[in-house]
Amino acid sequence: MNLDDWDPKTVKQKAKDLEPLGLEELADYIIELEAEIERTRHEIARKEKHRKGLDGLFRS
Repeated sequence: MNLDDWDPKTVKQKAKDLEPLGLEELADYIIELEAEIERTRHEIARKEKHRKGLDGLFRS
């Protein structure tokens, strides 16, 4: 059994049209993206920790 089979599949989002955004809006958008990247990295770390715990449990 592959643990990735249990992860929900998501649909890739289309890229946001940046042309109509002003400088301040673009700067705010970058801040939002950086926050989302950090949130995603945290989730990856959490899942890796969980997987390592399961690997250790089943190797014993």
